[in-house]
Amino acid sequence: MIFGIPTATFILIHVIISLIGIAAGFVVLYGLLTNRLLAGWTALFLVFNVLTDLTGYPIPPFGFDPPRAVGTLSLVLLVVAIAALYVFHARHAWRWIFVGSAMAVLYLNVFVAVIQSFQKISFLNALAPTQSEPPFVVAQVVVLAIIVGLAIAAARRFHPLHA
Repeated sequence: MIFGIPTATFILIHVIISLIGIAAGFVVLYGLLTNRLLAGWTALFLVFNVLTDLTGYPIPPFGFDPPRAVGTLSLVLLVVAIAALYVFHARHAWRWIFVGSAMAVLYLNVFVAVIQSFQKISFLNALAPTQSEPPFVVAQVVVLAIIVGLAIAAARRFHPLHA
């Protein structure tokens, strides 16, 4: 039980929150690539990624392990993204700081989704049971390259009117 919720149900809620955060992140990325700040989607992305990180901490096993390290890094990046957008209005250097930190959060969540996919989906697990095999490494490198490339393009294209 986690906060009175059966562990399996809590984990399902955590996964659903994570998937909503990832989906919203790709919509936000599309907006940035088309030079539009999609305010509602951006707020949804930021809120659901904060919730993803926070709901990850009470899931056993406990201790400061790699998943919690990723969650902590993500929370730090979310604070930066939120400040860059809502405090500094993505003006001047805060524009690329917002894009970079928000897209780093998106990457971290997709990175974890790939890990979870290789752990939980049988045909992927068969390709990389220890997650050190080439299919896993290739998947992670491809995800990184795509998101970094799109984030760079977004940082170049996104110029809010008030900047």
